[in-house]
Amino acid sequence: MPVRLRKFIGTIIIVTLVIAYALTATTLATVVLDGRSAWAALAYFLLTGLIWIIPAMFIIKWMAGPPADRG
Repeated sequence: MPVRLRKFIGTIIIVTLVIAYALTATTLATVVLDGRSAWAALAYFLLTGLIWIIPAMFIIKWMAGPPADRG
């Protein structure tokens, strides 16, 4: 697959991931954090704000393609 196409597909996947993840995390927060302290909310949003990086990292790695042969 050409690199340009791979980057285009990866960009669409990442944007979709971020939107879906943000909506899910926010919806879940309204259920989980109901009546909790501000510290619990801070910890929840800090954690969920960083977790999306893990799948995005794999998508970006895929977008870069296989390493070039240096032989």
